Amino acid sequence: MSFQGYLDNIQAKTGQSPEDFKQLAGQKGYTEGGVLKATTKAGDIVKWLKEDFDLGHGHSMAVFALLKGIKKEGDK
Repeated sequence: MSFQGYLDNIQAKTGQSPEDFKQLAGQKGYTEGGVLKATTKAGDIVKWLKEDFDLGHGHSMAVFALLKGIKKEGDK
């Protein structure tokens, strides 16, 4: 599955767009100025998304990659 496919599935399941997750991560204190804080670990994001959105590890890691800037919308 492509990275964009992961994002599409996440949005279908949660109703939240990638931009929504970026805003929510800021509200949770995981990002500052749109950038993932150095103190935020992948496990923090995975735990949050599992608890609040019932996302699995793979989908949560896709959101983490998006927040960290490793991947962006439209990537394959």
